[in-house]
Amino acid sequence: MAGYLKGLEEYLAANYGKSAFDDAVVSPDVWTLHEHGGLMEEGVIDENLRFDIRFSPKGMPQRVIPKVTIKFLYPSSVSQSVKGLIKIDDKIRAMEIAPMISPAGRYHIKNKTLYPVMEGRTVLFFTLLEGEILKGIITDFSRYEITLSVKGGIPVTILRHAVYDLRDKKGRCLLKAFQNIHKDWEKSSYFVSA
Repeated sequence: MAGYLKGLEEYLAANYGKSAFDDAVVSPDVWTLHEHGGLMEEGVIDENLRFDIRFSPKGMPQRVIPKVTIKFLYPSSVSQSVKGLIKIDDKIRAMEIAPMISPAGRYHIKNKTLYPVMEGRTVLFFTLLEGEILKGIITDFSRYEITLSVKGGIPVTILRHAVYDLRDKKGRCLLKAFQNIHKDWEKSSYFVSA
């Protein structure tokens, strides 16, 4: 069915180029990064580079971290709350999936899928490459990131390259491979047929 999502183009024009890393650089906050290999670090994000960030971990020298190894981040002030909300899918964790360096191998989510579930405040379940499951409502997304509001309104930013699966409360898959066939965005109240 030909048509478009009302508001999507305007949203992308205003937000697609944004980055949580840019916001973090100018923020006085200390950030918690969850990196591949189960590494979790707190520190200051000093600079947002094209493929990396300059990061100063607490009490350690600054270093460069490739973005592809970062799964998600949030202000360290909410660290204890977020840790209690992370569930683990042991089957996915046992698969020992490496970071997806090549975009061709990633589990993509279409902007057409993200926009209506964000606007409709749909509760979603994100499963990441190492089995972490985060439940929340999308508050923002850009080319490389998706920001969720998890329980208590806490913001958590997921890197899109770290997503393994995305489902709604009914278990409906929202990944590109499934949605290219089923096109749930066309059933949205935001869809305008041509």
